[in-house]
Amino acid sequence: MAETKKKNEWWEWGKSILLALLIAYFLHTFIFATSIVEGESMAPTLEDGERVLFNKIVYLVDEPERGDIVIIQRQNKNYVKRVIGLPGETISVNDNDLYIDGEKYRQPFLSEEVLKDTGRLGTIDIPEGSYFVMGDNRGISKDSRNGLGFIQGENIIGKSEFVIYPFDEWTKTE
Repeated sequence: MAETKKKNEWWEWGKSILLALLIAYFLHTFIFATSIVEGESMAPTLEDGERVLFNKIVYLVDEPERGDIVIIQRQNKNYVKRVIGLPGETISVNDNDLYIDGEKYRQPFLSEEVLKDTGRLGTIDIPEGSYFVMGDNRGISKDSRNGLGFIQGENIIGKSEFVIYPFDEWTKTE
């Protein structure tokens, strides 16, 4: 009798562990995943080595918005950048000021120091279905200005939600 009770207890534990693993797999595959920030292109918002939790489902039901920090997948490599220009818009940078459809756009997520590194960029028309992204550390970022080019919507695989590592820096990304 005691042996049967012990077998039932092991069976219940096994089912619970299997269920927890299946839920974790489902969440990681379809809802949330993590990505490691490599380099200083998003500093000071995100630092080299930080691990971010990103939402994989948000862009299945909605479109990226200006200011979103997104995860871009290109050739099996992930990039973390900020959406600056939306499909169909015209952007330009003149004397470090960003203009979207001819209107100056304030970038509250950047310091004055970083804004000085934005540089100059001629007028660019963003094609439908594409996005223009930049890193927050404009002086060193590889982004739509210099290497990544326009980002197709299907290459944006998620929206960064939280810094989860290091643990003492757990914050919402904005």
